[in-house]
Amino acid sequence: MSESPNLQKRVGFIAVAAMSLLLGGCGINNIPTYKQQVNASWSQVLNEYQRRTDLVPNLVATVKGYAAHEASVLEAVTEARAKVTQTRIPADILTNPKAFAAFQKNQATLGGALSRLMMVTENYPNLKADQNFLTLQAQLEGTENRIAVARRDYILAVQQYDTELTTIPGSWYHSMFYGSYKPIQNFTISQQAQQAPTVKF
Repeated sequence: MSESPNLQKRVGFIAVAAMSLLLGGCGINNIPTYKQQVNASWSQVLNEYQRRTDLVPNLVATVKGYAAHEASVLEAVTEARAKVTQTRIPADILTNPKAFAAFQKNQATLGGALSRLMMVTENYPNLKADQNFLTLQAQLEGTENRIAVARRDYILAVQQYDTELTTIPGSWYHSMFYGSYKPIQNFTISQQAQQAPTVKF
């Protein structure tokens, strides 16, 4: 007596489900899962950098009211912001070393210009007491902290993803199923930032 078509379908369904569970449990889905984590972390990095960029015009305008003759510092911040906002971010930035390095350089330039601006404000007690400036300063400090956290999360997500691509069994799955997935670019620290500061008394 032959098996009923319904029983054959059920057995087939159970076999497919069991195979899916086995493959899922052995890490076959790790590469796309980790890539999604990288993408989410990158979006948060961009979000925090945008938040900082949005603060710059009000900060510059407030400082200019008290320290107009600090034109070179104000101009440097304005130019750095303009470069950040005018730079197009290509779709392949995470796998494009040149584009990623340009993005990182532009953001570092803006960060450096803002640091110099904040140092200049130390010379203006009236500015330091201005409530609008204090609010902007607090927002900038909070944003810089958020940027640091977002970058850390991105770095860890990239480390996990890139490690999966290069270690077994991930490298096998990469070669068999996910050949289009490429290693992702990560943030680096400039040589200047790695040097210990010189302290003079």
